[in-house]
Amino acid sequence: MSTEESPGRLRVSIVIPAIDEEESLPLVLGDIPRELVHEVLVVDNGSTDDTVRVAEEGGARVVREPRRGYGSACLAGIAAADDPDVIIILDGDYSDFPDDLPQIIDPILADDADLVIGSRSNPGCEPGALLPQAAFGNWLACFLIRIFFRRRFTDLGPFRAIRRTSYDSLGMVDTNFGWNVEMQIKAIFRGLRIVEVPVRYRKRVGQSKITGTISGTVRAGWKILWTIFRYGILRR
Repeated sequence: MSTEESPGRLRVSIVIPAIDEEESLPLVLGDIPRELVHEVLVVDNGSTDDTVRVAEEGGARVVREPRRGYGSACLAGIAAADDPDVIIILDGDYSDFPDDLPQIIDPILADDADLVIGSRSNPGCEPGALLPQAAFGNWLACFLIRIFFRRRFTDLGPFRAIRRTSYDSLGMVDTNFGWNVEMQIKAIFRGLRIVEVPVRYRKRVGQSKITGTISGTVRAGWKILWTIFRYGILRR
């Protein structure tokens, strides 16, 4: 979908990775402030339900990415975007509040940031929305980033915005659970202006495919920690 743009407005593309999100996706698409965005892309990462149909009915452009992995879906969606100035990454499970988009994008519009991360470490995070294993993993990852890279973060939140030129400078390669932490570490390396803003967070629709399972939690945690140590060692 596209909207009419006023002169000088930045072109904003929203990329939504999705696997089997037919229940939540209509809610996500319905809450996006369409007047702020140029297009919405839903990256179908191998769904077996009606994710594609509800995405199209909700006005999104569907991108197919059969190679499984959160990073793979993000890479495919951004590659397919229609010449954006700013890229927004938003989960398709309705845990984030799409109408928090102004908070995410305002620092870029004001030319105060190149990368904006929505932090769930605030009272706007619904109790129980961030599972204990996810909360601990976030804390540990942010602690290690501070030790290795001398940069303080409060979250690896998936709701984020980045300038397209800044994104291109990062050379993103991770195809699964290390995507967010890779972006934050490489943004530090590149000297990007990174800003965290508080965003609301609620219990997702359906069960998480990562932190909702023991195997997913272990695999995600291992990949995040490996990514931090890998880039920390390379930097030295």
